[in-house]
Amino acid sequence: MSTVHKHVEESQVTISQLMLPSHTNFSGKIHGGYILSLMDQIAFACASKHSKNYCVTASVDTVNFLSPIEVGELVTMKASVNYVGRTSMIIGIRVEAENIHTGVKKHCNSSYFTMVAKDDDGNNVGVPGLILDSKIEIRRFLKSAHRLKIKKNRQNDFKASEFKVEKHLHELKDQNVTVSFNSKE
Repeated sequence: MSTVHKHVEESQVTISQLMLPSHTNFSGKIHGGYILSLMDQIAFACASKHSKNYCVTASVDTVNFLSPIEVGELVTMKASVNYVGRTSMIIGIRVEAENIHTGVKKHCNSSYFTMVAKDDDGNNVGVPGLILDSKIEIRRFLKSAHRLKIKKNRQNDFKASEFKVEKHLHELKDQNVTVSFNSKE
């Protein structure tokens, strides 16, 4: 583990980009894939700034598209290191769109990218720790740590080699499914 620690604001990154007609999907709104691409770029910039190394995206959690983004709106993305492990970081990203004529802003998306620092040979490399200076930074760190714990538990609960169908069949009772599986097969 790295002995260096950095303040959260030292690695924060903000980008703004005007949304153009070339960024639209078939319904005339800004394509979600385009927004995800921008989010991946800012997550890379934030993680690389924090670690001073090349970083790769390991996972993306909780991508909720809350409001559509229109052509002509100014999209601003803010990225911050919310959590650090030994070689990985969770980057929190907030996406807002502003109608540049009215000044009205809307929250469009929040997401969490897990980024891993790499050395020149592609090996994982340690990242600096965080200095948490505020209640919101502590909350974000603990929320990310909690999310990681839940994710690991969920992976263990449904591990293919240990999954017992009979243990979980009752969970399907109120779902929109029909089970034609015979547990005696």
